[in-house]
Amino acid sequence: MTIKESILKTLEDIKGLASVAEIYDHILKNNYYSFGAKDPKGVVSGDLREFIFKGDSRIKRTKISKGTYKYYLTKYEHFLILDQFEIESKINAKLQKNDYQEKDLHKILSSYLKSTNSFSKTIFHEQSNTKDSNQKWVHPDMVGVQFINLYSKASQTFLKAINRLDTFKISSYEIKKEINSDYELKKTFFQAVSNSSWANYGYLVAFEISDSLNDEIERLNQSFGIGIIELKANPYESKILYPAKYKDLDFKTIDKLCKINIEFETFIEQIEKLMTATEKYYKSTEKELEGMCDKYFLNDTEIETYCRDRKIPWDNN
Repeated sequence: MTIKESILKTLEDIKGLASVAEIYDHILKNNYYSFGAKDPKGVVSGDLREFIFKGDSRIKRTKISKGTYKYYLTKYEHFLILDQFEIESKINAKLQKNDYQEKDLHKILSSYLKSTNSFSKTIFHEQSNTKDSNQKWVHPDMVGVQFINLYSKASQTFLKAINRLDTFKISSYEIKKEINSDYELKKTFFQAVSNSSWANYGYLVAFEISDSLNDEIERLNQSFGIGIIELKANPYESKILYPAKYKDLDFKTIDKLCKINIEFETFIEQIEKLMTATEKYYKSTEKELEGMCDKYFLNDTEIETYCRDRKIPWDNN
């Protein structure tokens, strides 16, 4: 047998949940495979992760505690009897995830975007003056703008004279707590596609993303250009997993959004004011834009207190 075959044979024998150590011991006990590596248990662990990350449909795993999993054959999923510890662990994990709200993630994202020199603003759908349910995938959760940093007055004036659109880039963000299944990924991804059709860049932002979805996320990113941001409780540990592809602004859709939502219209107005401000009024106009944007964290203590108060998992790694 190969190592992977011996893992499958072991899980077939056990017909239940098994840790890496239990799988390794069973392979040795039954002489399914002769290990030559210095860290044979690590080899088993690596192959189990490969089963999961490549989306192999034969094996699944359940999280017992941080960084600890037990594995099982998918075909026995409906017949498994979980012990009390595992049942409580799943219930507690679900409760913890559901304790915080999606809107609680906005300040974390705004702090991450601030660190990239972007101004960001939540667009409250409730503020819109349309009752058409078909328009629910028009609004982004958050919008952001980044201005090109040119320090020479001459270069700033020159760029504005050539093409003012090159002086800034606008992004749209669709925010989700978690994406755990292919169905959730498709639904949220195409929501992000719809909500960001007008922007230079569109991003899907999630606090938790299942590793098993990596290949499909990469395919969708390449096909549709929506970027993926993995949000961390510490915003400065957040990262862009897949960058968004640039596209020109869609002014007809921007106009439509301005008519629907006063907050979006105000955000666009502030961008225009800053873009056309003379040197004398640039700083005050920039401060005005920052004042109407989302607040962000000032220090690490504030971040941790915020997350713990709202029961946002602090160790979402």
